[in-house]
Amino acid sequence: MNIQIFGKNKCFDTKKAQRWFKERGIKFQMIDLAQKGMSRGELDSVLKAVGGLDAVLDEKSKGYASLAYLAYDEDKKEKLLEDGTLLKTPIVRNGRHATVGYQPDVWANWE
Repeated sequence: MNIQIFGKNKCFDTKKAQRWFKERGIKFQMIDLAQKGMSRGELDSVLKAVGGLDAVLDEKSKGYASLAYLAYDEDKKEKLLEDGTLLKTPIVRNGRHATVGYQPDVWANWE
């Protein structure tokens, strides 16, 4: 397994996800979205796995209102690439599979 956890260091669910993988001895790579963000390929892969933009947008984020004015999905994707804090966390990726939020039931099936 090649697990990547995209999250924010202050996010409670991101910490829970890290703990879940640590307890099972599964190695993972943690990417802090506030500092690094996602590449276009990573974002496209996640969007394909979770069913589109609406699944990954964090309505509670400070900058969410700026997305409301964007009419096209491509523009929204550009904004997400610029500001990773607009994404719901954690986003856990394993190859072509991905989840948004804390979903240990799904992760257990990846093993």
